[in-house]
This record gives sequence, structure tokens and C-alpha cells, in this order.
Amino acid sequence: MYASRTTQLIVGIFAILGIVALAVLSLSLGKISLFPPPGYTLYASFDNISGLKVGDQVQLAGVQIGKVVNIGIKDYRAQVAMRINDGVKIDDQAIAAIKTSGIIGDKYVSIQLGPGDHYLADGDTIQQTQSAFVLEDAIGQLINNSGSSNSSNNGNSVNSGNSNCNCSDTTAKKPEKSAK
Repeated sequence: MYASRTTQLIVGIFAILGIVALAVLSLSLGKISLFPPPGYTLYASFDNISGLKVGDQVQLAGVQIGKVVNIGIKDYRAQVAMRINDGVKIDDQAIAAIKTSGIIGDKYVSIQLGPGDHYLADGDTIQQTQSAFVLEDAIGQLINNSGSSNSSNNGNSVNSGNSNCNCSDTTAKKPEKSAK
């Protein structure tokens, strides 16, 4: 026997409601928002973002104020685009740092406000950044340093006798382009 038109209509409505409920559940579990909150975009360039990904949080004083919306390369550095919620003002001397939740947790961008008098607007760049701490690199340096402390220096002094010298090379060198 065939179902009446009323029964077909009721089954159709329940099928559509089931599909809509499944779509809403998928979007909420995937943390995807169809309508992002109003805000503005700021950029920051880092030497190393190690594990930061699109959708990660942007925090100020431990409170989420936005999220990472895009990651790319610009001038041989990782450029991170962050969507900051309306009503949150970031000054021009703020510091953006990549931090980790826990020992091996998710990465996020932490903003520390500075003493600046001017606020950044949509499309501006945070000038002061601090790259991610990479545990593997630190362990590698520790292993290399402990191995080299037992080897000789061939008579060359690294510190030139000045124990107060802060002699770190802060110039960044760009990789040379190969000729094709």
C-alpha cells in the first residue's frame, strides 16, 4: 500500500530536520563558525611557528580574544593573520608570542600589551614577536653543548676574555637564491 500525502510530508520534514541537525552538530564539533564574530585582522611575523595552525586561539591575559585565520610565508618568515574580536584594543607596542598549553599541548598566540599610546587598526602588523619554543631544538642544543664541552677549543677563545659580553649575533640572513 502507498502512504498518504500527509505521511509523506511528515517523513520529508523529519528527514530535512535530521539533515539540518547533523549539519549543525558537525559544524559545532568541528569548531567552524559560519558567521565569525565582528572584529579586525592583525598580522605578525615569526621566525618559527612550530605547530601553530589555523583556528588556534589568540589570547590576552589568558582570555580568548580571537583566533588565527591564516598562515603564510612573507620575506622568509611565517606570517600569521589573527582575527581579533571587536572591542579589544591592541597597542602598537604589544608583543605577540607563540605559547603552548601544557607540556605538549596545543599552540596559541599570546598577546602582551605594551606602553603604547596608539592602537593598531585593521590590517596593521604587530612588530614585536617571540617565536615558538621548540623542545626538540632545545634538547639537540643541550646534547651538542654537553658533547662539545669535553672537546678542545684549539686555543680559540669564544668570549675573548670579556665575561660581561653579550655577544649574540642578531642579524638575520636571508637564504641565497639559486641561479636557474
